[in-house]
Amino acid sequence: MLDLDGLCRAWPAPVDDPFHHRLLLANLRVVASNHLAASARHLILAGVAETAGQRDAFGAALGIPLRVCRLTADVATLHARLHHRHQGDHDTASLPWHLDRAGQLDLVLDQAALADDTLDTTHLTPDAVAAAVVHTTDWLTRR
Repeated sequence: MLDLDGLCRAWPAPVDDPFHHRLLLANLRVVASNHLAASARHLILAGVAETAGQRDAFGAALGIPLRVCRLTADVATLHARLHHRHQGDHDTASLPWHLDRAGQLDLVLDQAALADDTLDTTHLTPDAVAAAVVHTTDWLTRR
């Protein structure tokens, strides 16, 4: 599992690349290549592609076919999960930003329609989400 946010966590971000997308792609190329060279059959990218161009760039960086599985949840569930994730944050601006971004991002992803599969995770545990992704993407039979 590759946390795309972790591959581009740096400060400050360039004005023309506020989410460090170029750094993310450079790091993804190297990290994915290393995992594939170590015989990984599947790579899970935990992150966001907001445009077809970003999706294509992720696929090019991986060098293998990309299948996008969008995980959704209702707004109340997203907000509850964000509150839980940000407990103890020292950055008081972080949680409000993410709460705002959750609704905005949902609309962006709806309009972009980049997902091959979409799973509603509102009532699922993390283990159930993982099982649903494996089932939906047919990982056990695909190579």
